[in-house]
Amino acid sequence: MANITRDILQKAKEYGFSDKQLSVLLKTDENSVRKLRFEHGVIPGFKSVDTCAAEFEAYTPYFYSTYDGNNEPKPSDRKKVIILGGGPNRIGQGIEFDYCCVHAVFALKAKGFETIMVNCNPETVSTDYDTTDRLYFEPLTFEDVMNIIDFEKPDGVIVTFGGQTPLKLAQRLADAGVNILGTSPEGIALAEDRKLFGNLIDSIGIPVPEWGTAFSFTEAKVIAEKIGYPVLVRPSFVLGGRAMQIVNSTSELETYMKFAVEVSDEHPILIDKFLENAIEFDVDAVCDGDDVYIGGILEHIEEAGIHSGDSTSVLPPQFATQKLDVIREYTVRIAKALKVLGPLNIQFAQQGSQVYILEVNPRASRTVPFVSKSTGVPLAKIAARIMTGEKLKDLNLPEFTYRGYITVKSSVFPFSKFPNAGVFLGPEMRSTGEVMGISPNFGGAFAKSQLSAGNRLPKKGSIFISVNDRDKGDRLLQAVDGLARFGFKLLATQGTATYLREKGYEVETVFKVNEGRPDIVDMIKNGEIAMVFNTPLGAASRFDENAIGSAAILHRVPVITTVSGAQAAVKGIYRTLEENWVVRSIQEYYQYELV
Repeated sequence: MANITRDILQKAKEYGFSDKQLSVLLKTDENSVRKLRFEHGVIPGFKSVDTCAAEFEAYTPYFYSTYDGNNEPKPSDRKKVIILGGGPNRIGQGIEFDYCCVHAVFALKAKGFETIMVNCNPETVSTDYDTTDRLYFEPLTFEDVMNIIDFEKPDGVIVTFGGQTPLKLAQRLADAGVNILGTSPEGIALAEDRKLFGNLIDSIGIPVPEWGTAFSFTEAKVIAEKIGYPVLVRPSFVLGGRAMQIVNSTSELETYMKFAVEVSDEHPILIDKFLENAIEFDVDAVCDGDDVYIGGILEHIEEAGIHSGDSTSVLPPQFATQKLDVIREYTVRIAKALKVLGPLNIQFAQQGSQVYILEVNPRASRTVPFVSKSTGVPLAKIAARIMTGEKLKDLNLPEFTYRGYITVKSSVFPFSKFPNAGVFLGPEMRSTGEVMGISPNFGGAFAKSQLSAGNRLPKKGSIFISVNDRDKGDRLLQAVDGLARFGFKLLATQGTATYLREKGYEVETVFKVNEGRPDIVDMIKNGEIAMVFNTPLGAASRFDENAIGSAAILHRVPVITTVSGAQAAVKGIYRTLEENWVVRSIQEYYQYELV
């Protein structure tokens, strides 16, 4: 790089070349380019966006970088904290993380800190010009964040509220001498590195499903055959379950590996034993290094295998409650072992009487807003205060327990925008939003959540049922029994109809797609179906599912794709038939709890 003059470097930066791009062109590394820039004095300046259009002085401007050498803002001498946002909204990372960032800003402002937000998404509250004391509208890359840090010289930087995007920067920022507030980069890396984390979990005696990591198909094949199919595979350091898949054979694994390496060629592929017929839980907690506060334990309605961001969840747990003390104990053990300082999310699975840990995220999770709104305890604000030196014992927080009401989180999907997309859920996240239902009972909360998500549960009409052989059992019969007692007409494909008749139910057989006319899709289009209950398995079934699901979405017919979801729907229908809904503000529920 000796022949790279200041003028060439200045011109390259003015043209928009990043340090990383230049490092590739110059066959060196990004840090060397950064060092060369500093040696030549090629440093960006920051400009203000006048939020008052020059009508009068703007006290809440925001800033962007440029390479013309001049700075319009001047750093203050106040104690200050930089918070890194989540960047562009996408499936798996969206407004939930922005909620956490904004609440952290509010908490730190109240404690006298100057708050500085770095984010690049114009559709968020964190990038409203009057949310923070200072807003830098910049990409969340190491280069751009370090430029701001060099200019502002903050007392610390928070990376654990914006999801996976800022979390990836933690170690590099720390290596550059930045004070990372909260859980250390070493603790973050320990949770992400499956081998190190596996060793840690073994040392504290917490069971995990069998697992392994691989960089190639050959390595993955050995691990999967040792563990035994089915296995759950995914790239590490991704959010939203991107490229996550349940693999049932070696041929499926080979196809998957070719795709997964394209998604994340710098990190290993994680391979876990898939726990069939298991119930999942999400735990959101805060740790101050000594004590652990459990803000909420969510029970997933769907069984393991549905991404936590898509699964319907209930708080507090209503069905599998016998192991909650074990979940609490494991949460405390893990938080202390990782030396967590701030927010923590853990996903557990209960298979039979055994509780396994699935994943640990030493950061705020997408469920923090739901848990906070459900309980009235602002977890993101509490975590921000803990990360800047306060202790849990001084905050007098209420214990997580049943408070006289139940909340249900349901996901909102974009299927109506993509009529040819399948509606069957899996380990890769597909939802684009979430809603909450609240009621003194589970059925009422579930029905309200479905109504908010655009899936109004029916009070009468015909229910179409088509389930795979694995789902034919007692839980299916419980759901069907409820529908029959409520007076619904039952329609089913031939195999399901035969099974239900053998169990004593009156069922009318309908054609699958391409079996004859009118088939089930025709009936949906003609308005003859009030709700679809379909759990496909296999390629042929998925073809039917796509056709049925597309028709149902287009004609606003609720679609249930799991047996556990059908059981919940029956409880919701019961409350819909029996209750006149009472609408209260969420604050009234909090008040009810205190009475």
